[in-house]
Amino acid sequence: MNPQETAPRVVTEEDFAAFTAGQLLDVMKALTMILTLPQSAADHVEALVVATGQGEDWRLTHAIRCWEANPGFRHLLVANGNPTEETYAEITFDHLRSLGLRRLSGVCLQAEPAPNTGLQAAWIADEVRARGITSLALAVSPYHLTRAYLTVLKAFARSGTRLPIIPLPVAIPPDTPVPETGATAYELVPGEVKRILTYVGNGWLATAAELQEYLRWLWSHHTALLVPSPADSGR
Repeated sequence: MNPQETAPRVVTEEDFAAFTAGQLLDVMKALTMILTLPQSAADHVEALVVATGQGEDWRLTHAIRCWEANPGFRHLLVANGNPTEETYAEITFDHLRSLGLRRLSGVCLQAEPAPNTGLQAAWIADEVRARGITSLALAVSPYHLTRAYLTVLKAFARSGTRLPIIPLPVAIPPDTPVPETGATAYELVPGEVKRILTYVGNGWLATAAELQEYLRWLWSHHTALLVPSPADSGR
């Protein structure tokens, strides 16, 4: 697995001098096409998945609120974070209870530390395969959405698994300082873009072509999940 997470989180315009306009457009297209997947579809999947990090407890509280409000979710998978972060907190049931978790059945926590998104994604893919999960929603901070989604998609491709992955951006104002760095989402997006451009070249993320092919499959095989009929709107 790759070392990832070594690139700086806050970068400047000069850091993009080596990349082409076409590469930058690929990132914009990836985000746009991921967001064609309606968040409402998350109400109809089997599992809710959240990757922790950066001291962002709002990732957990958002996922926990969704989990507690929707008994249709059968699984809640919580990926661990990077223990080298100053704001790292061990993911335990006691910690999740302090954030509002009450429904424990179906909750699974990653026991080992996950210093990068790739390790989180690999664990998610392993758990999904082991538990026979057939659809999931990925709860993640909006600025991190594209990279997390592409990393998880690549992990599933490596494991030979294909299933609906619905993006579920966390509800958080974009000017909220992230605890680990003090930077806002506005300041962190450029660093995420640079990581995407760097990591996709190393084979750690799904490429633009792989994403396009996956979304073509998803929209053609799971229309009922993405655009349910009025009769299917309730569980």
